[in-house]
Amino acid sequence: MWEKHQRSGVVELGEQAPDFHADSTDGNLSFHDWIGDSWVLLLSHPADFTPICTTELGLIARVKTEFESRNTKILGLSVDTVETHRKWILDIEEIYNVSIDFPILEDPDQRISRLYGLIHRNESTELTIRSSVIIDPQKRIRLFQHYPLTVGRNIEEILRVIDALQAADRSGAVTPANWYPGDKVLIPPHLSDPEATEKFPHGWRKVRDYFRVTELKPAAGRRDH
Repeated sequence: MWEKHQRSGVVELGEQAPDFHADSTDGNLSFHDWIGDSWVLLLSHPADFTPICTTELGLIARVKTEFESRNTKILGLSVDTVETHRKWILDIEEIYNVSIDFPILEDPDQRISRLYGLIHRNESTELTIRSSVIIDPQKRIRLFQHYPLTVGRNIEEILRVIDALQAADRSGAVTPANWYPGDKVLIPPHLSDPEATEKFPHGWRKVRDYFRVTELKPAAGRRDH
């Protein structure tokens, strides 16, 4: 599998996430075995002992229960070593008053980073870009989200995307811009009107032939935008 993706350059959405074995702050990790039947948020950060990365992992740790409620495991990754990770974790825990109780992978030879396309030469040839990769329990890659080295990622948006992916998988609907749980959803264009009625028997509204709106359940909480 490594040879396949080395030739193609980068894995794509919908492909199986490449398996690997690597050392982490929780010991040696066999990726596919570690995933089990969970979703995964794989977070690459450029380097340890850097300010933006410190804020990101601190905030991720602070809302870790939100990821757990979505059956999502967190896995960090950078080109630094486990020894360096462990020293840096002490800083993060003190600054944010949290416990970093998710593993962070070491990748000093960039083997995993290159496997997942996380080294972008226009940003750095030595450091991983700031990326979020969401992987489902079938080990399929469902999202790549890339940030430059200078901009911290939005943790709320990561949670929102996990909610949207899981809602779409459960319902067969798709989610509009700025969707949050409780908002209305859209019917995929490939479904005919009779198929839409069968799949969403509680009703739906046609705005255009290709634009049909429905709800996953009776409206509650947030309103449609």
